[in-house]
Amino acid sequence: MLKVVLTELEQNLDLAYRSRVQKHFNMDVQGFMGVPTPVVRKIAASTLKDIKPAPFSDVLVLCEELLKTGVYECKIIAFDLVFRRRRSLEVHHFSVLERWLYTYVNDWTDCDDLCTHALGFLIAENPSLAESSLRWTRSGNRWVRRGSAVSLIYGLRRGFLLDAALQSAERLLKDSDPLVQKGYGWMLKEASKCCPERVFDFVMKSRWEMPRTSLRYAIEKLPEGQRQEALAKSEQQGHPLEASTSRN
Repeated sequence: MLKVVLTELEQNLDLAYRSRVQKHFNMDVQGFMGVPTPVVRKIAASTLKDIKPAPFSDVLVLCEELLKTGVYECKIIAFDLVFRRRRSLEVHHFSVLERWLYTYVNDWTDCDDLCTHALGFLIAENPSLAESSLRWTRSGNRWVRRGSAVSLIYGLRRGFLLDAALQSAERLLKDSDPLVQKGYGWMLKEASKCCPERVFDFVMKSRWEMPRTSLRYAIEKLPEGQRQEALAKSEQQGHPLEASTSRN
C-alpha cells in the first residue's frame, strides 16, 4: 500500500505549488514533494477506503511506514488516516502518537496536524492524558513544546481542558521560541472563546512576562473591553503589540 500511495502522490506533483509554498512560508522543501493539500487529503480518504476492513493495528503499521519516508505528504496522510479512524484510538495508543511527535514531526504544519486532530481527540476523550502532555513543556524539542499547547485545542473547542491549558501556558510563558509562543497564544485564544474571564485574568497576571507574540494571539477573541484593557496596560509599560501574522 505504501507504494500505491507514493505513486498517487507522484502523479499529482505540482512544482509550481511547491515553489509558491517555499517562497510564502520560507519553507525547507527538501522533504516536500509539492502535492496540494486538498489532493493529499483525497489520497488519504481513498487509501482509508482501500484498507477499511483492516484492523486498526494494520492501519498503524501503514502509518509508521508512511512516516518513515520523511516525506511531508506521507506524514500528513498518516496523521489523517489515524484521525479518520479515531474511534479506534484507546489510551494505550497515546504512547504511539507521542513517539510520532518526538520522532517524525519537524515543522509547525505537521505538528499542528497531528496535535490538533488525533492527539487532541485522544486527550479530549481521556482528560487524564493532559498530565502527560504537560510534561512536553520541558522538552528540548520545539515541536514537542508547541504540541503541549496545541494538543489541548481540540478539547478547548468543546468547552473543557481549561485548567490544563492554563498550566501549559504558565509553563511555556517565557519560552523564547516564536513558534512555541504562537502555539500557546493560539491555545489561549481558543480557550477565551468559552472562558474569557479566566483567560483575561491569566493574561493580566502574566502580561509583563508573556512575549508580545503570545499576548497578541491570546487576547484576539476577548471581548473588546477586556482586549483594550490588556492593550492599554501593556502599552503603559512599553509592551506594544506587533502586527499580526497569518502563520500560527
